[in-house]
Amino acid sequence: MPKIIERVTAVSQGMQTKVRSKNHELIIDEPPAMGGKDTGSNPLGTLLSALAGCENVIANMVAKEINFDLQSIEFDIRGEFDPRGLMGDPNVRPYFQKVTINAKVKTSESEERVQELQEKTDLRCPVYTTLKAANVDLVPNWVKA
Repeated sequence: MPKIIERVTAVSQGMQTKVRSKNHELIIDEPPAMGGKDTGSNPLGTLLSALAGCENVIANMVAKEINFDLQSIEFDIRGEFDPRGLMGDPNVRPYFQKVTINAKVKTSESEERVQELQEKTDLRCPVYTTLKAANVDLVPNWVKA
């Protein structure tokens, strides 16, 4: 299979960044306390949003492959980080130390099958595996809704 190139373009003004991805626009900003106008999610919130979206896409692909009755998934994802890193402290990494992924899976399947779906999804999700490669402590908690 040939490699796929994912491309975005971005224009920034102050703290706000308008990103184009194919035919879609995404606004990334900071709240006023950080010098922004709060017109969009901040970058770390956007990363967690990408994780939720990616996990959902991969879970739907995996569900079809393993004949899993996936009706929906509800995510509550929380990332913990020490802000001293992004404020310039070289002894503190500027990204998440821990990300907890709570997922409620609406399905007729058993809890064991939900765990199978979660494990297979996490192995294939590009955003999840990128965070894992960055040594982020990932805590997946998938349960039957």
